[in-house]
Amino acid sequence: MPPVKIFSIIIPFKSWSRDLEECLEKIQKQTFSSYEVILLPDNKITLPEIYNELPVEIFPTGAVNPALKRDLGSEKATGQFLAFIDDDAYPQPDWLEVALNTLKNRDDIAAIGGPAITPKNDPFWARVFGAVFLSDFSGGFRERYVPSPPRRMIDDWPTVNLIVRKEAFNKVGGFNTEFWPGEDTKFCLDLTLNGFKILYAPELVVFHHRRPQLQKHLRQVGNYGYHRAIFFKKFPQTSRRLIYSIPALFALFFIGGGILIILLPETKQVYEIGLLFYGLSLLIALKDIVKQESWTVAVLSVPYIFLTHLWYGLRFLQGLGNRKYKSSLGR
Repeated sequence: MPPVKIFSIIIPFKSWSRDLEECLEKIQKQTFSSYEVILLPDNKITLPEIYNELPVEIFPTGAVNPALKRDLGSEKATGQFLAFIDDDAYPQPDWLEVALNTLKNRDDIAAIGGPAITPKNDPFWARVFGAVFLSDFSGGFRERYVPSPPRRMIDDWPTVNLIVRKEAFNKVGGFNTEFWPGEDTKFCLDLTLNGFKILYAPELVVFHHRRPQLQKHLRQVGNYGYHRAIFFKKFPQTSRRLIYSIPALFALFFIGGGILIILLPETKQVYEIGLLFYGLSLLIALKDIVKQESWTVAVLSVPYIFLTHLWYGLRFLQGLGNRKYKSSLGR
């Protein structure tokens, strides 16, 4: 009987890709070697021979969403800890070692999450769209994309870089597959409501490729805005926070104010003052971004910050107006 592994690395995906190859290549270079890899494609695949030495199990799932794939992978997992990562991300060599050193010394911690950094070799426009998230004034959660000490407790973290004790995962029933995206928010809420703690560790690093086209970028952030609004209504414990509604307030101000000054020209000065404050926030964001990216990438990201705020806000408002959430196990 083979020895029990400490970590089960769970990777949901549709089909084989170069990004997945890169992820597996980086997993092979982990400084801690007691792990298994559980791959969850839509359909049956044949593992290339180059990965034959990796402890890989493949479980085709059909065309279901990543939340359900992660639940299915967790059922198959034999590890003490479930290490969740996306197929378009890859871990730093000490990823598992950092997690183990933390979790083995902190019995009070049920899960640990860390930043997902845009790789420096990403295509230019992917880095531009990734730069949108590099400031609290542009993306709202800089610590998710840049290592941001100190360590601290959190109550919501994405599954692109989340490692969980299997015992805690099973106790809360895994991911709520009614929701996607957003299943990670619901899962983290379930953990905290059951008395479990989640730790942010800035040194627990993965690298995450960003969307290289504007349409794909806006589709992603729009989905986040729509589902956050659903959660704003259903799960106020962690989602009914001002920071999530600020883009929606901005969208109302920008569009509604623009209409209002046509009807009431005397409101133009107030509108211009509001735009001035927004412009100042973009300058602060630019200052933050150039600490991580080139000036060219930083400057070009500014108009996309505006588009991101506007589209997220409009989709958030759409979600608020949705009276009946329609779940789906597809995509």
